[in-house]
Amino acid sequence: MRSLAGLAAIVAAATVYLYLLSSHLPTGHKHLQADTEEAEEPVEQEYRLKFPSDLDELRDLAEMLKFYKQEHYGYVLLLFCSAYLYKQSFAIPGSSFLNMLAGAIFGPWEGLLLACMLTTSGSTFCYLLSSTFGKQYVVQLFPEKVALLQRKVEENRSSLFFFLLFLRFFPMTPNWFLNITCPVLNIPMPIFFFSVFIGLIPYNFICVRTGSILSEISSMDDIFSWGTLAQLLAIAVMALVPGALIKRYSKGHLKVDDMDCNGPSQADVKQDRKRR
Repeated sequence: MRSLAGLAAIVAAATVYLYLLSSHLPTGHKHLQADTEEAEEPVEQEYRLKFPSDLDELRDLAEMLKFYKQEHYGYVLLLFCSAYLYKQSFAIPGSSFLNMLAGAIFGPWEGLLLACMLTTSGSTFCYLLSSTFGKQYVVQLFPEKVALLQRKVEENRSSLFFFLLFLRFFPMTPNWFLNITCPVLNIPMPIFFFSVFIGLIPYNFICVRTGSILSEISSMDDIFSWGTLAQLLAIAVMALVPGALIKRYSKGHLKVDDMDCNGPSQADVKQDRKRR
């Protein structure tokens, strides 16, 4: 119970911090250009953050934060990093939205760098929280999945780093579940850290690039421009090439034949039950 109380206290403190940070935005100034050649007058404007429920709201939020970033870059950066680390640290699924938002707000390259750093840092925090507070609860909640994943880790112990890369490239189990399970599987921190950083680069690249493209498209003609088509081609190559290489490596070095995209196969589940 002490571990649960400690984890609850950390979650509560982080939640209060993020709420205060997002609800006390500094006042922005919007310059209104008069029809005549008069001096611009700054007009104070309050901004309210709202989690988008569709693509239009996503673009509106991105445009608002891009404009707000011109005067309060540090605050927008702090807010984005805090929200991203909150989601990753507490194993909240769904990082694609934040990656797309990173591309829309900060651009493709700065957004990609941020996404990679925050994904790795947040996953590492999640690893540490699980290791400190939640090992026994992870095993209690997911006994079969943990046992079967443990067996796969032992079978691929000689190529552990590439096995973890394989799991990141081909999400046979969700990334958040890997983050909370790796301490239980006795995955060393350095191997975990670099497998997350390298293994999620293609995913982060795709999401960030998509967000960057969506923020630049204002009409259907923009979709079929040579620049947009070239970026879409780069996304496709980034998605296919690393995955193809790691899959080719896995055929000769990793034991993953009896795993499917939803986790360990049903045959593995039955076999593990018989062993018990």
